[in-house]
Amino acid sequence: MSKRILSLVLVAIMLVGAIFTLSSCNGENNGDGEKKEDIKAALICLHGDSSTYDKNFIDAFKKACENKGLDEDHYTIITDIPEGTECYDKAADFADDGYDVIFADSFGHEAHMIKAAEEFEDVQFCHATGTKAHTEGLSNYQNAFASIYQGRFLAGVAAGLKLVELYGDEEGKVTDENAKIGYVGAHPYAEVVSGYTSFYLGVKSIVENVTMEVRYTGSWYDETAEKTTAEALIGAGCKLISQHADSMGAPTACENANVPNVAYNGETGKNTFVIASRIDWIPYFEYMLDCVMNGKDIADDWTGTLENGAVKITALGDAAAEGTQAKLDEVAAKLNDGTLKVFDCSTFTVDGEHLTKYLADVDDAGDFVPETNVIKTENGVTFFDESSFRSAPYFDIRIDGITEVN
Repeated sequence: MSKRILSLVLVAIMLVGAIFTLSSCNGENNGDGEKKEDIKAALICLHGDSSTYDKNFIDAFKKACENKGLDEDHYTIITDIPEGTECYDKAADFADDGYDVIFADSFGHEAHMIKAAEEFEDVQFCHATGTKAHTEGLSNYQNAFASIYQGRFLAGVAAGLKLVELYGDEEGKVTDENAKIGYVGAHPYAEVVSGYTSFYLGVKSIVENVTMEVRYTGSWYDETAEKTTAEALIGAGCKLISQHADSMGAPTACENANVPNVAYNGETGKNTFVIASRIDWIPYFEYMLDCVMNGKDIADDWTGTLENGAVKITALGDAAAEGTQAKLDEVAAKLNDGTLKVFDCSTFTVDGEHLTKYLADVDDAGDFVPETNVIKTENGVTFFDESSFRSAPYFDIRIDGITEVN
């Protein structure tokens, strides 16, 4: 073989290798480490699969492991791990047992995962909804979340169309009395506020005079509290209910009262279900496993989107209004190409004013001091730039038209 041909062959091999690496793991700050095909992965869950939130992680983790050729001898899922030292104990046990990557799914797990990462430097620790990876400076601790506000906005569009179908006049106008909706929230944290605000703005894009009442349960998973809170909202005149909670409580209340419901993480309710949004964790889990297998660094903050398949809306339920799917396709296309921003400041006010600047507590140092201006202007649109500065939500603004009862 001539030297010229040999050189061309070597170049071709190098190109193929580079393409494979980019396709299997395209995270930031990639390093060159030892390639491992035979790895072990663990998932730590706050609850079991009776929680729609945890079930969403469990199903995705199983599927991602299967897709990457890991059998049940190479991955473990453990459930009902509280947000306390039990999380550290389990993470440390997995590290001691030779696991290469460990993922925890609840916000309160973060401090305990960080502690484990500091102790076991050769093991990767990944965490959903956390806020500290980009400031901790640990090469083996990462956060992940998704711009689920895109999915909630789309769900809000479907909800608005349902209100118009039920109560709209010939021009599609809904009276103030019938434009009141309710939202069952877990805690008054940014994750929940970002979610209910984006949902509300989706409804508002269809029903301009919509108002929303939010009530909190004080728990991520309390079926009784979620049911009674939804019942209270219905009793207060709310014509449609959505939620950021993890059980069937709110949808059950809607089914019993024949009130439309927009769910989270799954289809709920036979007759009243309109639509749900959820994060599909398969893209992240596959990315995470690819990085570990190929000795590459995992991005400190990974954010899934509607475009990359991590943000999902379910198939429409029986209660959805006619024409909803076509409208959702239209809106999703605008979200994907960037011509529509969920938190477009021209679409909402705070104390009667449109935002031009807002400092958010992005670098979570535990002092709750906001330090980052998150209002941007691009292509003539001024908007709150959620998800760009870190993966976990930091939208904590109470906008006009939404009332928090408790």
